[in-house]
Amino acid sequence: MPGWYLVTATAAVVVLAVLLIVRVRIHPAVVLALAAATVGLVTGLGVEGTVDAVTTGFGDIMADAGLLIAFGVLIGALLRAVGAIERLVATLLRWFGPRRMPMTMTVACATVLQPIFVDVLIVIAAPLARRIAARIGPTGVPRMAAAIAIGCECGIVMMVPGIGTVAIAGVLGVPLGRMLIFGLVVLVPTVVIASALTGAILSRWWDPARDEPVVEHEPEVEDGDGDESGVEDEVVVPTSTTPLAVLLAPLLGALTLIAAGAIVEAAGASVPVLAFVAAPPIALLLGVLGTMAVARRELGRDGIEGPLTEGFRESGLILVLTGVGGSLAEAIKQSGLGEVLGGLFSANTALPLATVWLTAAVLHVAVGSVTISAITAAGVLAPVAPAIGLDPVLIALAAGTGALFLVHVTSNTFWLLQSLLGQTVRGALKTCSFGVSVASVVGLGATLALGAVL
Repeated sequence: MPGWYLVTATAAVVVLAVLLIVRVRIHPAVVLALAAATVGLVTGLGVEGTVDAVTTGFGDIMADAGLLIAFGVLIGALLRAVGAIERLVATLLRWFGPRRMPMTMTVACATVLQPIFVDVLIVIAAPLARRIAARIGPTGVPRMAAAIAIGCECGIVMMVPGIGTVAIAGVLGVPLGRMLIFGLVVLVPTVVIASALTGAILSRWWDPARDEPVVEHEPEVEDGDGDESGVEDEVVVPTSTTPLAVLLAPLLGALTLIAAGAIVEAAGASVPVLAFVAAPPIALLLGVLGTMAVARRELGRDGIEGPLTEGFRESGLILVLTGVGGSLAEAIKQSGLGEVLGGLFSANTALPLATVWLTAAVLHVAVGSVTISAITAAGVLAPVAPAIGLDPVLIALAAGTGALFLVHVTSNTFWLLQSLLGQTVRGALKTCSFGVSVASVVGLGATLALGAVL
């Protein structure tokens, strides 16, 4: 089929899918599956070819990412149940103090806290963040709110085992170890720079009278000496006999194994035992088993059943969305669109990366889901990578950062940050929508910089 027809037909299907999700309010999983089937039919794959593309795409991405998503969610549910997150945040507060907490929190939320489901992470961290904000000063609320928003959202799409990260890597066939290493290379400078920039801008742009709700009376908490309590006294840390390092060791060990395996593979060495335990499904399985062991010590045999059940329930919808995203990517791949786009982009690295970023950004503004937007944009542009020799990890990062643009009123994150961190809607638009959009643009710049050296 003519190249112009393939591009036009595929673009029309994607636009129609967005309209069905936004206007007609059909569930995204159903729409993405329908879009995959439609792409196959209108691009000439035929009935059998379309069915094969839909099922193959779903099955392939489940083989690559299904267990990883499920294991990551399970680890997060168990860590939440034993209170490891509250203890970690309280520890960071003792180490760095209130003034350094915005930067500390954004890095922590983006990296080590990513296994926690983002909505739950915000619910856990928000009360503490409000207390820290009071110690920072007049700009404490916007700085802490922006830091948490930037860290949580960026980690979803750039940090293993963030749900979006694993799904995007699966769609593009990026080895998880490689995604972990290069994701961190882009993620850390992105959240640090974006948090600093947003904090500096909001220090001048923030209006407490309009951006924070009026509280008629808020009871003061006093410590034993009769003075107004510091943050440390207000933080309620779950009682536990297990050291925090032990609770987090299985997760950190799993990530270390994955990274070590990627480094050894890149060096061309062969260590069979390491290759086995560093394989992402095995490494995260070991992480689950280790976290179950320490959680069982805290909660008992019956106590861990609830968190495990909750983790499996949380992962169900995520797996379906990821799978149908793979179906759409496979249908587009088999249509031959990759060769057409490859000819348009030639050997230019920046143009396809900017295109995938813009595609994800537009989808996110319309759909309101970071994960769905990133997966869809990655699937649409995935054929470009082999056609022009572009490293798929760059497309993964461009799709992820683009999907962060303009988190707004269709996002659960927006409303959680607005309500739990003491902001008006106007304030949340500044800290969440503006702050994460800054991170989106900074992330694109960091991805382009990485592309210049890969």
